Parts: sequence; structure tokens; C-alpha cells
Amino acid sequence: MLERLKPENWPVSYEAGLDTLVVLGIALVTAFILHWIVMAILGRVVRVSSGRVDDVVLRMVYRPLRWAMVALAISVLAENDALIGPGWDILASFLNPAVLGWFFFAAVKGVAMGYEEQVALSGDEVALRSHRTRIAILSRTARVAIIIITVALILFNIPGVRDVGTTMLASAGLAALAVGAAAQPALKSLIAGLQMALTQPLRIGDLVKIDGQAGRVEEIRMSFVTVRTWDERVLVVPTSRFLDNTFENWSRVSESLTGPVMLHLDPLTKVEPIREEFERFVKAHPLWDKRNLALVMTEAYPESIELRLSMSAETIGDLFTLRCDVREHMVAWLRQNMEGALIRHRLEVEAANQRATGG
Repeated sequence: MLERLKPENWPVSYEAGLDTLVVLGIALVTAFILHWIVMAILGRVVRVSSGRVDDVVLRMVYRPLRWAMVALAISVLAENDALIGPGWDILASFLNPAVLGWFFFAAVKGVAMGYEEQVALSGDEVALRSHRTRIAILSRTARVAIIIITVALILFNIPGVRDVGTTMLASAGLAALAVGAAAQPALKSLIAGLQMALTQPLRIGDLVKIDGQAGRVEEIRMSFVTVRTWDERVLVVPTSRFLDNTFENWSRVSESLTGPVMLHLDPLTKVEPIREEFERFVKAHPLWDKRNLALVMTEAYPESIELRLSMSAETIGDLFTLRCDVREHMVAWLRQNMEGALIRHRLEVEAANQRATGG
């Protein structure tokens, strides 16, 4: 055992190994210097442009580009060094697809983040929600595809996996049927997610109502959509549900909305004083956006009438607060000023006594 550790018994001479290490160190230093120069040049070009996308992309690809240059430098060295060449060829078959996949993954992520930041600077909330939805779905699809292709390229460098792949290609018809049947739910989710990105029936941040539950869309994925309700519950809804079934989108075009407050009153109630008080209160309220304001009698029953008090606000949250304030104020005002308008069960004692005595 000790004899093998002596330099004269090594498979490679000491001088050759030392020369290889020196050349390898020079190659690594050259790669780092070249990476610094390239990034400095690209940084100057990026600073001249006014967009945000190239800034974010350059920041995201900084590390994968550095290791790609290191791999390139070692590959050039391996072509001229018999000591490094055989081992590097095997390692490079796995490392190169991984570094390349890392680079494209970071580039796609950088493009998505850059576009999102650029749209956010415009201040248009509706446009921001629209772009965020499209960017999130398309970038996630691209990144999943990059991961699958990268893993496939790495695995096909393993002889056993490559033989299995060749066998599957030889029987492509049967394999296509089997894969198609097994992947049908995944393909349906993928198509639904892409359709969601292109048509955008809902977007991230929209207020929607589905199955009687209302909430904000927090996340849109290929297979499901998460909706956060007012009480902080999270509804997980399959993406296909929004394409196959009817749902309500309360902020599709803008956050401005009109909402009602319903009052059920006695049929003898005088409507005009209630209309005047309602309009006076809403016009003085800071959340009213001065678009819609009306009080109409929508139903008349033998024992009650129905009044619809409609008002508008700039956002859905403001409208909810305004409706609550109007409801509370009008009930209190009726209690103080028109108590007879409030519905209650009455017993006409005097009339009943007269009928009983035959009067």
C-alpha cells in the first residue's frame, strides 16, 4: 500500500499533474475575467436602455453565465490535455445540459420579473393584473418545459436510459397511446392554463364569485386557481371550472361597481322622505364616486314594500363599506323619524272585539 503512494508509482508523472493543475487554474481565471468583461459591457448597454426587462434579465443570468464560461474554458482545455480530456468528456455530457437549462430558466424568470416591474411603474391597476396573469402562466409553462427538457437531456446520457428511450421510439404508436391516455388530465390542465392566459376570463387580483363564495384571485396555476375570501379562507378551484362553468367577475374591466341596499317596509310608508334622506346621506359620504344614486320601489306586496337603494363607489372595498354605512344609517333614521315604516306583526284588538260582539 505504501509503495503505491510513492511518486514514481503514480499513473501520471508529478510534473505532468502539476502542469495540468497550473493550466487548469489559468483557464479558470481566464473564464472569470472574461465573464467580468462581458458582464461589464452588457451592463453598460443595459444602462443606456430605458426598459426594466433587460436589467432584471442581466441580473438573473449573472451566475449561470459565469459557470457556463467556466465549463467552456475547461472544454477548450480538455481538447488539448490528455489528462483532463477523458474525464471531462463524461462529466460535460451531464454538466453542459444542466448549465444550459439553468441559463434559460434564469432568463425566462428574468423576463417575467422585468415585464412585471415595468408594468407596475405605469400605475394602471387593471393593466397590471392582466399582464401579471399572462406573464405568470406563460413563464411558468416555459420554465416547466425547460426543466423537463434539461432532465431528459441529462438522463439520455445514461446508457440504460438511452436504450429504454430507443426501445420506446421503436414502438412509438403504442407508447403514444399509453402516454396520451395517462397524460390526459395533465394535458387538459395545460391547455386550460394556456387558454386562461390568452383569453383572461379572470386575472390575478380580480374579485370573483364562484359557488356562492366571493374572494380575490391570489394565484393562477395550470391545474388550479386559489381564491382568498374575506374571512381569509383559501378556495382551491380547478382551472377548468372557470372555463366550463359560469362565474362572476366583479372587477373584469375596473374596480368601479354599483351595489344595492334593500329595505322592506310597511305598505303605508311614505317613500319620498326616505329618498331625500338617503340622497342627502350618500352625497355627503366621502366614498361615493358621484356616478350612480337612486332609490326605487322594486316590489309591492300586501304586507310590505321593497325599496332598492343603489349607490356606486370607485373600488369594491369602498362600495362594501358604503353599503354598510347606508344600511346602518337608514335603519337608525327610520327608527327615529318614521317608526311606523318598520314592519312588525300587529293585532287589531279593537276591530277583533267589534267582530266578536257583532258590532
